[in-house]
Amino acid sequence: MKDTELHKLRYPVGEYSTKKNITSGDVTGYIETIETFPEKLKLAVKGLNDTQLDTQYRAGGWTIRQVVHHVVDSHINSYTRFKLTLTEDTPAIRPYFEDRWAELPDAKSAPVELSLQLLEALHNRWVVMLKDITNDELKRKFFHPESKQEMALDELMGLYAWHCRHHLAHITELKKRMNW
Repeated sequence: MKDTELHKLRYPVGEYSTKKNITSGDVTGYIETIETFPEKLKLAVKGLNDTQLDTQYRAGGWTIRQVVHHVVDSHINSYTRFKLTLTEDTPAIRPYFEDRWAELPDAKSAPVELSLQLLEALHNRWVVMLKDITNDELKRKFFHPESKQEMALDELMGLYAWHCRHHLAHITELKKRMNW
């Protein structure tokens, strides 16, 4: 497989790039993406059997099942980072090894319905918070100890809107390639 083909499989919506000068329209779009994602993910995996759920979206990549469980793990961490940043002054967040989490038994074999239910509840709660964040609060920052950089909440919101589209496309693009 050519590097460009592998790159397209790995980043089907393109690599994430932090947007500068985020507008209120951007924020509205980010919230809409986060709000509608659980239903889109549920539809993307609806009717897939265990063999399909345990298919990697690319060679060396996660299975659809692992992607679904990863999204919940990641979004729980993001939700917590929002809460910390809204209630503390430039908190240092706790990184985690997402690749190791994806290898745990719950990520490799639990029914996707468990994560779909959790994702729906989490996103419902997250969106309530996001819709009430003020412009000043959107500029609050946290510190990421691995990158040694600060990130503002509006940037984090953009990252997670991309994250929704990114992993949804892993699943939908695999389904197209496999004619499922």
